[in-house]
Amino acid sequence: MSDFVEKNSWNALRQFTNARIALGRAGNSVPTEPLLAFNLSHAQARDAVHHPLDTEALHQQLHVLNFKTLDVHSAAPDREHYLRRPDLGRRLSEESRVALAQLADEAPDVVFVIGDGLSAFAASKQAVPLLQAVAPQLADWKIAPVVVARQARVALGDEIGELLHAKIVVMLIGERPGLSSPDSLGIYLTYAPKVGCSDAQRNCISNVRPEGLDYPLAAHKLHYLLTHARRLGLTGVGLKDDSDALLAAAPIAPAIGGEANAKPDSNSDVK
Repeated sequence: MSDFVEKNSWNALRQFTNARIALGRAGNSVPTEPLLAFNLSHAQARDAVHHPLDTEALHQQLHVLNFKTLDVHSAAPDREHYLRRPDLGRRLSEESRVALAQLADEAPDVVFVIGDGLSAFAASKQAVPLLQAVAPQLADWKIAPVVVARQARVALGDEIGELLHAKIVVMLIGERPGLSSPDSLGIYLTYAPKVGCSDAQRNCISNVRPEGLDYPLAAHKLHYLLTHARRLGLTGVGLKDDSDALLAAAPIAPAIGGEANAKPDSNSDVK
């Protein structure tokens, strides 16, 4: 059957991208192999949206790295409500709100929140290695216990940060899965978080995964933005990411299997 597949002249370009180009042609259709690969990617994307977050495993991994942890849930009681009612994913459940409000810890410089978002795969795979990469650069920061949030949207971090009196909240959340990236993590930074913050008040680092923006580069960008957010007292449109300018002087080694020059794409739909 392979004798009937017409090769595409763009075939040499496939080594530079995961995009579906130069698939060849069999009659009026694509060959069987790329068709099956597409169906597999589509199934993986659907699974990423509906797969539950293994919070117990996350807590265990974080404890091994000496992070304290907390567990919260949004006002969305289950995945069906989460997908149909995005507003519920932006607010804490009453039980979680009361639990956070009762914490008597001093106001931290930063609180990291790991949220399932639209891809629990991403939160499970990428969040802990990213925290492991950035934590050594934050030795002089007062870091709150890491909050693990289920049925979470980006804005859920605002209420968490407000209740904990954190200067900055960093939401690590699974992005909307694409057909080549079902496990892509997004990072959202908000200074002076409180309920009602707009997207204009946040900075975003997208496509964090070994095949996209790898952990060392993502940690470099995150540390840069955190440092300047604390110095300037703001995030969002007033805080520009000029971290790439520092790489020429101090290049960041790519992680194994990563691409140091990969550009983040905007593939998040979890707000």
